[in-house]
Amino acid sequence: MSDSVSEAEVPPPAPAAEPVQEAAAPEDDPAAPAPLHVGRTSTGNADVDAQLDRLADADHLATDGHVEVYEDVHRGLRDALTALDARPGPPAPPTSYDRRS
Repeated sequence: MSDSVSEAEVPPPAPAAEPVQEAAAPEDDPAAPAPLHVGRTSTGNADVDAQLDRLADADHLATDGHVEVYEDVHRGLRDALTALDARPGPPAPPTSYDRRS
């Protein structure tokens, strides 16, 4: 027997399979997360701007993931406000009256 295969023995090519219909792309799904493209103006405070930038993370999450982002941003904004209160201010003016008991 010969190890070579003649052209007569080669099986015919398989018929082309029907194209598989792919699932809808996430961009085509109206229920999929989508960015809101809300414009934002810089506040000038780096801590606050960083927290506001963090809100964009919610654009790529399902609704149930928004809570975590919003709570994180709220905590960061609250910390930024607390830091403003903790900064030392100018010294108190001297009193003009004499304290006697």
